[in-house]
Amino acid sequence: MAVQAAEKDGINVEDDQLNDSLGNPGLISPDKEDLSRLLTVPFSGRIRGGMRPGKKIIVMGIIDLEPDSFDVSLTCGRDSEKDEPPYDVALKLTARFNDRQFLRSARISGKWTVEEASTSYFPFIPDQPFRIEIHCEHQRFRIFVDGHQLFDFYHKVKSLPSIDTVRIHGDLQITKLG
Repeated sequence: MAVQAAEKDGINVEDDQLNDSLGNPGLISPDKEDLSRLLTVPFSGRIRGGMRPGKKIIVMGIIDLEPDSFDVSLTCGRDSEKDEPPYDVALKLTARFNDRQFLRSARISGKWTVEEASTSYFPFIPDQPFRIEIHCEHQRFRIFVDGHQLFDFYHKVKSLPSIDTVRIHGDLQITKLG
């Protein structure tokens, strides 16, 4: 417990303790084991045990001062980093600032689905913090930003446990993942 608390506070801990704590991390474990660079963007991290109904992914961060876009993706096939064949994307959330769109799509067997775009409002503000929650349900993902439910995205990837990676790119800093 003490090691995990020290880790969160960014305090350096002994190497042997560090290895022990990293052997049993929380929900998402970054690819790099260097704590100083854990949440750098672009980010790729493992979703331990894959997705299942009742599980949620939380991304907290701060939008850059002059953002173009950022995206948060839940993907399959953690070990297929190569683009041939491209890994399936169960959910890709893209925030575009020029036209204030919050889009979602998926990629199955190399083909992207039609982007879904309707939202009641655009929730992101440059240079401001945000919290995205992706709740996995039996039929869909339910997406919340800063506590407000924005939209649902019905599952295109039917095997939820195969959704094993979260990837984050673009004009933001990540402050916390869970």
